[in-house]
Amino acid sequence: MFFFDQVVRVRAGTRTDRGGNTVADWSPGAVSRLHVARLNIQPTSQDELSEAARNAVKTGWRVQSEEGTRPDITAVDRIEWRGLMYEVDGEVAEWPDPLTGVVHHIEFTMVRATG
Repeated sequence: MFFFDQVVRVRAGTRTDRGGNTVADWSPGAVSRLHVARLNIQPTSQDELSEAARNAVKTGWRVQSEEGTRPDITAVDRIEWRGLMYEVDGEVAEWPDPLTGVVHHIEFTMVRATG
């Protein structure tokens, strides 16, 4: 595999809502951004939903980090790639090295819905 792709991991900050609860804050000044390189990104799925009120398309991409890397990406992060924003879909899987047990690489799916 080739690991030439790169993304920006976008992580929400936090704020307190009117009820005193700590909630995610996705405003531009609150988020943290981290450049992540050495990834392989491949298409996985595309679904189209046609309803009377709208047509929606959901596209998924499989992301794998290079051997020996464990980028700081979690299920609640967003991913900016090629000028578009994606959501991490599900948990980030850590694949162990079969000989040492340490993390060999990570894999996750990111999705974008339009419409």
